[in-house]
Amino acid sequence: QVQLVESGGGLVQPGGSLRLSCATSGLTFSNYAMSWYRQAPGKERDRVATINNAGDITNYANSVKGRFTISRDNAKNSLYLQMNSLKPEDTAVYYCYAAHTRSRGFTYWGKGTLVTVSS
Repeated sequence: QVQLVESGGGLVQPGGSLRLSCATSGLTFSNYAMSWYRQAPGKERDRVATINNAGDITNYANSVKGRFTISRDNAKNSLYLQMNSLKPEDTAVYYCYAAHTRSRGFTYWGKGTLVTVSS
């Protein structure tokens, strides 16, 4: 059974930092491109960042470029998101997403972790 479990969310002041983690199991992690998405209250779920299966290509939403860094450790089957210079508009539930690089039918979501940026 495939599981993606996010952690590291919480309450942080504007300008602060958080590091999210996504621990995976039940899949061959190195065969999956990984992404972070987020969904703010009353809004659609939006992609934040993506990293390829090898970990050498990344892509970011314009709203987080220069502030967030996505990374992965294939030996630990884990995905990370370092978030710096956080703003109130970054408040959302953050989700981990896995997409197989060759089989479009194999995609998985985590259950999310809440990040609240507030003073």
